[in-house]
Amino acid sequence: MQAILYVGHGSRVEEARNQAAQFMKQSMEHQSTPIQEISFLELAHPTIEEGFKRCVERGATSIAIVPILLLTAGHAKKDIPMELERLQSRWPTISITYGRPFGVHEKIIDILIRRIYDKAKPIDDAMVLLVGRGSSDPDVKRDLREIADRLFEKHRFKRVETSFLAAAEPSFEEGLEQTMRYGHKQVLVVPYLLFTGILMKSMEKTIRKLTTENQDFILCDYLGYHPNLQEVVSERVQELIGVGV
Repeated sequence: MQAILYVGHGSRVEEARNQAAQFMKQSMEHQSTPIQEISFLELAHPTIEEGFKRCVERGATSIAIVPILLLTAGHAKKDIPMELERLQSRWPTISITYGRPFGVHEKIIDILIRRIYDKAKPIDDAMVLLVGRGSSDPDVKRDLREIADRLFEKHRFKRVETSFLAAAEPSFEEGLEQTMRYGHKQVLVVPYLLFTGILMKSMEKTIRKLTTENQDFILCDYLGYHPNLQEVVSERVQELIGVGV
């Protein structure tokens, strides 16, 4: 019997954990697969092992693993596969298939534009600073740059630059310094994050200090679990098991 196991990142922040769990539970409603469970990679329960075990206990013989992650980095390439390899050795008769993170997707570009307009009406001299979580994996830097380029193509801001909160350059602070040198009157800071959390709260404190008479810094909301993302999840599920709603 087919099962789907959704894997969220996890967070120390309760609100973020609740948002992720709610999104994964909503994702279940879009699929007809009889066995569906949620799990988290770290910092929250149920763990991947706990979710996997629950699928098996409910009668699963094949489990499709769907990562609820924005970009393909260490978690998607190493951490989750290593855990699945361990679980496969424990349950060798269970067929495991592993899907793709959201990746670079047009539906997510549309969410970014929505988040910008939720906070401000961009003026003629507006630029965007797109801020990713960051990773030592070069694919993350490449993918965020592609997302920035697609955002620029869809909405002709004066420029769209990228920066990272950790493990990649330019850092968030370096990105802000560069935007100040550019001198655009309106700087729209867009977090490329799925949920609220410690990183988002830190950004809020930093941005509050920057606005001057000549430059207005506006922090937009994180992506959140937008309906567009439900559609991307459905695409990823269909890639694995070939069925949808």
